[in-house]
Amino acid sequence: PSPLAVFHCLPFLPPSPVPLIHHFPGRQSSESKLQNQKRNSNPIPITRSVTLFLLSLFDDFLGSMRAFDSCRNAFNRAANRCFDVFPCLADPARRSSLGLRLALVLLHLLYAGVLFLFDTDLIDKTKQQPWFTALYGLLFFATLVQYFVTSSSSPGYVIDAMRDLNERNAIARQAAMISKQPASSKNGNLVITIDATQHGRLLHGSNIMPWTKLVLDLYPPGTSVRNCTCSYCNVEQPPRAKHCHDCDKCVLQFDHHCVWLGTCIGQGNHCRFWWYICGETALCLWTGILYITYLKSNISRFWWKDAITILLVITLSIFLLFLLLLLLFHSYLILTNQTTFELVRRRRIPYLRGIPERVYPFSKGVCSNLYGFCCAPRSLYSLERMPSRVEMEEKSRPYTCLDI
Repeated sequence: PSPLAVFHCLPFLPPSPVPLIHHFPGRQSSESKLQNQKRNSNPIPITRSVTLFLLSLFDDFLGSMRAFDSCRNAFNRAANRCFDVFPCLADPARRSSLGLRLALVLLHLLYAGVLFLFDTDLIDKTKQQPWFTALYGLLFFATLVQYFVTSSSSPGYVIDAMRDLNERNAIARQAAMISKQPASSKNGNLVITIDATQHGRLLHGSNIMPWTKLVLDLYPPGTSVRNCTCSYCNVEQPPRAKHCHDCDKCVLQFDHHCVWLGTCIGQGNHCRFWWYICGETALCLWTGILYITYLKSNISRFWWKDAITILLVITLSIFLLFLLLLLLFHSYLILTNQTTFELVRRRRIPYLRGIPERVYPFSKGVCSNLYGFCCAPRSLYSLERMPSRVEMEEKSRPYTCLDI
């Protein structure tokens, strides 16, 4: 029952005043008639009216709560059906990543759509010079494609490199036991590139080496397994690797975890990430130029259009400044063969504490760094070892033309 129905049944609050003396009609005394008139003229007590009002509000609140519960149950049933059809949406991390990707795509469409909706001169120019709009559309499409390619690419996890090496070792042992021949005749694919000398040493399928020994050889002599073992993944980390708490995995050459991409930036996708930043910067710059051109030729025609355009230009300028700084920063990291994590947390990394600030231990020269960053095959896992003392002394000298 509702609170109002319960309230009306309470014995201590009668529904209305009832006369106590009843007489036959026409025989009532004047005194009884006067009492009845006074009782009928008295209004309902204030306490009773306020209580009724509060109970009615509470009853409406309970009704709204029941409606809200029914809507929430219907939404949960629909969400469960959606998760059954699309299992990828059941993970909250994936849902947030998909939401960020959708927001970024809508942001791109907003800037381009408002530009072509307001600027009629741009539409006329498109009819006269279709190649201009075609180039802009090509850059727009290529930037979005590069974004999705980068966000779906693997940064290069340590567990994948370790699993790949163990599988190759198992195949090599099996082939050696069966054929009694070198395993390289059966499987000569290159698995992991190890920078043992400055020219590089290649680990073939015939060279059977456990992951632990492989990682320890990359560190200076005397390094224990405990110092290079991740406390979260319980795997041996090669130099420049770090555990990402968002991905819950150790990443080779960890740079940072990008929220907008929903993935880590590491050895496997750092090059793709740089090209995406480059394309996004060019698209943002071109769009800003088109907006400023529209404002110069169509200012003070429609104030609401001008207000929207100025607001978009301000936000676009902030994005462009951030992208330019990010592009220059990562270009500097590429030329010196560093990562964001190594530059920001240099004093907290054990194998970089004793190295001076302007000494880049993994740099091989500008040209070699660029070649290794842009032209190295992404199907291989490159493990770089720590340089020796002699090499560190050579790297501590000022740069010359020969170093380039």
